[in-house]
Amino acid sequence: MQPDRGVAIQKVLILGTRVFAEEVADLVRETPGLELAGFVENLEPDRCREQLDSQPIYWIDDCRPLAADHRALCGIGTTHRRRFVDAAAERGLSFATLVHPTARVSLTTPLGSGCIISAGVMIAAKSSLGEHVIVNRGALIGHHTTIGSFTTIGPGANIAGRCRIGQGVYVAMSAVVIDGTTIGDGSVVGAGAVVTKDVPPHTQVMGVPARIVKENIEGR
Repeated sequence: MQPDRGVAIQKVLILGTRVFAEEVADLVRETPGLELAGFVENLEPDRCREQLDSQPIYWIDDCRPLAADHRALCGIGTTHRRRFVDAAAERGLSFATLVHPTARVSLTTPLGSGCIISAGVMIAAKSSLGEHVIVNRGALIGHHTTIGSFTTIGPGANIAGRCRIGQGVYVAMSAVVIDGTTIGDGSVVGAGAVVTKDVPPHTQVMGVPARIVKENIEGR
């Protein structure tokens, strides 16, 4: 669902402290209804002695007291962000949904919790996005297309209508997926690839037209 611009300000913690987390912080600052409140680290406790982008860094185990009045967004671009999301949920955090003010999402297209819809994105009618989907800047998603949870759509990617994109899929920058195509769970579409036929689960494709270059993978 689309965020209601009339609701109270949501304080947002960003899971992650690397460069994409800073990109998400920028989007949070530009999105009405959201307020950046800090970052969360789960690998290097010493980083919590520092600040990032003038904001505090919290250790994941210290987030329980914040769960009552904060929401989270995962600032990790890889499809393996599920582990961090699950850890945050186990500590009581729930998740915001971000739609940048320059994006256009059809009112008939529901968005799962934790989705990040970046600047310049266009999502057409009667599509649906699962939880924690990242649609990066300038990407296009056609009508009646389904995108599974924890999938990443790269900058400038163009996914046509009536497509089915599985869970944990990575569609890289400027890739094209033609109408009615299915991409299986855990697959990767390389940058600039043109997908003209279905991609099996856990498969990497590259090129024009896209061809299989690797099998038995688990996203990126």
